Amino acid sequence: MSKSLKRVRTALETAGLITDIRETALSRTAQDAADALGCQVDHIAESIILRGEISGEALLFITAGGQTVDLDAAAALAGEPLGKADAALIRAQTGFAIGGVSPIGHVNETRKWFDRSLLAFDIVWAAAGTPHHVFALEPQKMALLAQAEVADFITA
Repeated sequence: MSKSLKRVRTALETAGLITDIRETALSRTAQDAADALGCQVDHIAESIILRGEISGEALLFITAGGQTVDLDAAAALAGEPLGKADAALIRAQTGFAIGGVSPIGHVNETRKWFDRSLLAFDIVWAAAGTPHHVFALEPQKMALLAQAEVADFITA
């Protein structure tokens, strides 16, 4: 088991949550994951990492897979302009590689926001630390466990 997957599993177990971690075909995108799971793309809680242009921090926006982050709304939440985060920053801040970034189990504190539209679903799926693993959880529990602020930041 990879270190990344182990961190996610440990975070779930520490929280007293028993959830199904599934191995899938390569699921680097929300659509890949939805296809592998046989669900709608919006049931995928996609981790979008942006870089704070002032702080230099990686900032996580957890959004429904079929949605797009509104950069102006996201910047207002973050309190700074946002730009693209590179692979090195993402790995250093979260401990995960692009395509496997989980909303939980980060190696460093990361400011996080959770797309309010995900709350409409009974269950959502998220990366479990690798591009081949996902886990399911009620969206309210996922936001709480991720310590993410529920907010509106998707394009209309």
